[in-house]
Amino acid sequence: MLENRDYTLIIDKSGSMATPDQKGGRTRWVTAQESTLALASKCEQFDPDGITVYLFSGRFKRYENVTSGKVAQIFRENDPSGTTDLAAVLKHATDDYFQRKTSGQTKPNGETILVITDGEPDDRKAVMKVIIEASRKMDRDEELAISFIQVGTDPQASRFLKILDDELQSAGAKFDICDTVTMEDMEDMSLSEVLLNAITD
Repeated sequence: MLENRDYTLIIDKSGSMATPDQKGGRTRWVTAQESTLALASKCEQFDPDGITVYLFSGRFKRYENVTSGKVAQIFRENDPSGTTDLAAVLKHATDDYFQRKTSGQTKPNGETILVITDGEPDDRKAVMKVIIEASRKMDRDEELAISFIQVGTDPQASRFLKILDDELQSAGAKFDICDTVTMEDMEDMSLSEVLLNAITD
């Protein structure tokens, strides 16, 4: 399943990502960088073109063909600040997938979008709407998967991400395309391990 699939990583760079988490006092931002590097390295084995990476807060920025060698530069160019406009970046990523699909540029096994975030999005309803609309454009269940991975322990964020995982089909999604991993689910796993699990799942 890993082969012939595209991977897009969406990373929250809102101000709270500068928060250090207990373990050794590293910030969520540093953890996200290490994990991005691990993911890019892993995906290179299957897809030498690299992965697509978005960084978002109030606005978002897209980087294409990110290989492990490019990750440090992206993180040097960005600092955590701002709000959490998840809906806009998610819409851009899913629209981009369907545009490429229409023009025959997607991989046979579709795409996995991984979202690393630590807080609740600015507009919960808008995020749900983007995912439901994307699911309705899909022809088959496996072609597009969205995994939300929570860093940090914001209980409201956890609750919202669980709703995305469990309740979108009852809200009108055509397929259950969301999967959520919270800090609790991770237990002793590092974020890198969780990301790699999400793509091999």
